[in-house]
Amino acid sequence: MNNGETRRVAVVGANRIPFARSNTAYFELSNMTMLTDTLRGLVQKYNLQGLLLGEVVGGAVMKHSRDWNLVRESVLSSGLHPNTPAYDVQQACGTGLEAAILVANKIALGQIEVGIACGTDTTSDAPIAASRGMQRGLMAVNAARTRSDKLRAGLSLLNPSHLMPELPARGEPRTGKSMGEHAQITAHRFGITRFAQDEIALASHLNLAKAYEAGFFEDLVMPYHGLTRDNNLRPDASAEGMARLKPAFERGTGTITAANASTFTDGASAVLLASEEWAKKQGLPILAYLTAGEVAAVDFVDEREGLLMAGAYAVPRMLAKRKLALQDFDFYEIHEAFAAVVLCTMAAWESPAFCKDKLGLDAPLGSIDRAKLNVKGSSIATGHPFAATGARIVATLAKIIDEAGGGRGLISICAAGGQGVTAILEK
Repeated sequence: MNNGETRRVAVVGANRIPFARSNTAYFELSNMTMLTDTLRGLVQKYNLQGLLLGEVVGGAVMKHSRDWNLVRESVLSSGLHPNTPAYDVQQACGTGLEAAILVANKIALGQIEVGIACGTDTTSDAPIAASRGMQRGLMAVNAARTRSDKLRAGLSLLNPSHLMPELPARGEPRTGKSMGEHAQITAHRFGITRFAQDEIALASHLNLAKAYEAGFFEDLVMPYHGLTRDNNLRPDASAEGMARLKPAFERGTGTITAANASTFTDGASAVLLASEEWAKKQGLPILAYLTAGEVAAVDFVDEREGLLMAGAYAVPRMLAKRKLALQDFDFYEIHEAFAAVVLCTMAAWESPAFCKDKLGLDAPLGSIDRAKLNVKGSSIATGHPFAATGARIVATLAKIIDEAGGGRGLISICAAGGQGVTAILEK
């Protein structure tokens, strides 16, 4: 469906609200409210009022039934032309980056000129469902035709067991284990120490704090509901303080703690993508180009593969297609769902056995320069509103590249269900 030669896709700009720890500043807000306000901020920032865009793509992981057409409804209240198409996607924590890849592909193929990738999530407003018994009873009442039938169906609702709600699941459906439990198993397998994880976590907080103090986020993050920066940020974090925390998922020998893992977070983000021609016509800057994307999945059920290790597979595929080495990057953005995942991913690329047995390579991919990793902080410090993380990372990396006067950046995001979404930005 190519309407012409493949075109370069520009990252033009972005907007997000400060991310907030669950049950704090955004406790009363919904996905719809946060996403609509974030899109409205993007529209105002880049003078998009009334413009008809090619499409807006995004989503949320924690969705109520009322959110079934979330992105389209947000677009209708954003200030964009109401004829702008929009649709929802959901790929767990990879949602925002997958949305960016989808928009970028249509721009590259000449199908659209400009689009927005976005995402939102709130664990403060997580959906709590009626029990199966209550749900079936209410449906029976609704379907009953006579008053006596409705009364008979309604009496079934008096069963006390039906009054217990179904709380959001915290584990993978196929294993019953939480993400943290899976990450802990993988950390043991790769021999990742508690000290190494705390180092990653501390760097995340210190790098994010330094970036805020330098004004890096002034044109990326808009003030919102009393916040001007992510309220999970701990600029006074210390290695000593982190070392005092107890393991979160395994007593005694566990190495993952509340300090070296991302927290439940509320927030929303959006990134504006366009063809070069459209950006220049609008007089907008080109921060970087989104030049590649790759998605992978692993079978994690029997623990032969780590739940959050698919990025270790997706990146080598992407590098091979672009004829690049792992070291051919100036910046690396590896999503900090857990510090352990970052370290396990890098350990896999450094491992001759993993690269030979799992990736079919003759030699390991090798190591990366840690000074180039998550240089403005990442999910441990910012927080991690699942579907919003991808656009946050794309925006941050694009601005890093622009401020550096050019370069190449690698993104890797792990996701539930044993998936990973990766991309390359460059200029």
